[in-house]
Amino acid sequence: MSLARGYAVVALVATLLVTGACGAQDARTPGGQSLPIEPLTVVTAQGSFDFDVEIADEEPERQRGMMYRPPLADDRGMLFQYPEAAERGFWMLNTPSSLDIVYLDPQGCIISIAAHTTPYTESTYPSRGAANGVLEVRAGRMGEIGAQPGDRVRHPFFDTDAPCDH
Repeated sequence: MSLARGYAVVALVATLLVTGACGAQDARTPGGQSLPIEPLTVVTAQGSFDFDVEIADEEPERQRGMMYRPPLADDRGMLFQYPEAAERGFWMLNTPSSLDIVYLDPQGCIISIAAHTTPYTESTYPSRGAANGVLEVRAGRMGEIGAQPGDRVRHPFFDTDAPCDH
């Protein structure tokens, strides 16, 4: 291979690597920045299940959510945090993977679960109660761990000293 051709190959590979890395960053947040990741535990009758969740606590992060993202691993998720509890509704616009959407009250108690949501749909999945937290995980994961309304999610965002009475 000639020296000029060798430089061309190196330049092409470098361009592809940079382009791929930029694409991965853009898929994370509108500004291409990573969201903070924090531990979270879901407590069900079957036991305690640990997750590492990205925190979406600003409006641009909450609006983008899991759009354009690859499927989640079993122990990963995204926690949407809102300053006040209110009726919430999520949709799957531009979201390529089915998710379980878990609506949480201020105490971290599960209000409702929209299981196996439909990718790319504009249909709204309602919370069916006032929620200030929403957890998104891989579709089917909540069923696998036996999660249901009234179960607890432990994370510093929630006041987990109060009982769940759902």
